[in-house]
Amino acid sequence: MTHNQNIGKFGETLAKKFLIKRGHKIIDANVKLSYQELDLVAEKDGRIIFVEVKTRLSQFYGPAENAMALTKLERFRRGVEMYIFKNNLDIDEIRADLITVDIDHLKQTAKIKHYQDVI
Repeated sequence: MTHNQNIGKFGETLAKKFLIKRGHKIIDANVKLSYQELDLVAEKDGRIIFVEVKTRLSQFYGPAENAMALTKLERFRRGVEMYIFKNNLDIDEIRADLITVDIDHLKQTAKIKHYQDVI
């Protein structure tokens, strides 16, 4: 596993804990669908929530939300659609969210932001 993959996995672990603390149940993680991958699939209040997690260890390229370029958003949308079709889900009962994790290595802290309905 590369350094960036390790950072991404760490961010996903923090995001899982963040969601669980807020009453979400994690029902799937790192779902591979053709060329797409969904980081987390959660459930809360009868709604299925797809979560893309972006993690940054440095502010050199800006905060983690800057990593969600339009092309990545489009791939996320396609992955969500594939999951919905594969699992025959009701489209009215889903949501697609973004969680960003900005890690301050020196302070050993992480700033987590949760954006709802990103697509």
